[in-house]
Amino acid sequence: MSTSTKLIKELREKTGAGFLDCKKSLEKNNNDIKKSIEDLRKKGLAKASKKSDRAANEGAVGVYTNDKITALIKVNSETDFAAKSDTFLDFLDTLGQLVLANNTKLDKETFLKLNYENSTVQDYFNVMIAKIGENLKLNDLIIKENGSSNYSFYIHNSYRNNIGKIISLIEYSCKNKDSDIETLSKNLCMHIAAMKPESLDIADLDKTIIENEEKIQRELILNSGKPSNIVEKILDGKMKKFYSEVTLLNQSYILDQDKNVRSVIEENSKSNFNLISFELISL
Repeated sequence: MSTSTKLIKELREKTGAGFLDCKKSLEKNNNDIKKSIEDLRKKGLAKASKKSDRAANEGAVGVYTNDKITALIKVNSETDFAAKSDTFLDFLDTLGQLVLANNTKLDKETFLKLNYENSTVQDYFNVMIAKIGENLKLNDLIIKENGSSNYSFYIHNSYRNNIGKIISLIEYSCKNKDSDIETLSKNLCMHIAAMKPESLDIADLDKTIIENEEKIQRELILNSGKPSNIVEKILDGKMKKFYSEVTLLNQSYILDQDKNVRSVIEENSKSNFNLISFELISL
């Protein structure tokens, strides 16, 4: 293998760029690998900005945890094929480890500005966009400080033991964390992944969602010709049904349709099980 071919091979391995792009960059920069990497990176960034207009509706979600924080990260790609690749999954895991290393709450914008390998996380995204050849987007970043809470999660359509298409997570407290509580927490996570509640309880539901549903149901009742004096009574029943569909504690429990989630939790009152919050991220 000639010296020039070796340099091209080395540059391709370090950048993921094409053969001709590497050859031209080396010629332009007098076979200086470092300058060629910088040159290709700049070209890679230009490619990335071009690809950033393309729809990214596939991808994966990862969960990461240590003693201080628990994080959920969702990165979108353009195709399911790319999302299943080791290159993409390793990328997602690297992002997860960066979050854990920072050990504090972050929003998406702050995270993308963090330093990574003498650059930023956003630059890392751009390099991976050029390498994978698809638009990649950080869609969700949820970080919870562990404190005294317990966490349990469930992964549906998993690619790795911490990455999949759907991740549901609950935060809870309890007096005695035994095998029954662990089973309950896992089952609740499975329920959330399947039933996709909007909120924990009625009081947590977005008021605009409630107002909009009430408006729709009232119009439907009036248009059906029901007497005006019973509209509110019928509306009350309609809204109760609505709440039982969209709020976790009022949903029928997926493993026992004769009970709602609230009553199932109350059956574990001896352990003082308290469901604090939940998260659901899916593709």
